[in-house]
Amino acid sequence: MRIAFIVFLMFFPLFSLQAQMDEKALVKETVEGFFDAFHQQDSVGMKSFVAENVVLQTTGFDKTGKTVLQTTPIGKLYESIVSIPDSIEFQEKLTSWSIQVDRTMANAWVGYEFWLNGTFSHCGINSFQMVNFGGEWKIIYLIDTRGKEGCLEK
Repeated sequence: MRIAFIVFLMFFPLFSLQAQMDEKALVKETVEGFFDAFHQQDSVGMKSFVAENVVLQTTGFDKTGKTVLQTTPIGKLYESIVSIPDSIEFQEKLTSWSIQVDRTMANAWVGYEFWLNGTFSHCGINSFQMVNFGGEWKIIYLIDTRGKEGCLEK
């Protein structure tokens, strides 16, 4: 019995690590699903990855170098995405990932480049805060940075 307990303790961290890796994969799938719907201009699909009372913000610098913080109702994002004409091609390329998970909370720090009609527009970081509601990860908060410098030099 004692040996079985010791063996269990030796392998328990492996089980815990695997569970955390699985949750990180689910968080990543949530972000990717959100962007798949985004690129398809599917507001209903986007909503399926978002909690009811999501907060959407952007931060950056104005022309004078002063930090600004803008809050946008999520409905405005949905409206703007579905109203993009078919003649305009847009893509948000996800370039890097850092995901942390603790029980029912997760953060995904995701680098991106935004391209418009095949031309680079801007880049930054999307920071997604998520909560796991009954086994399903939902975005509760999204803040992004935007800029044009230091994006393509990698």
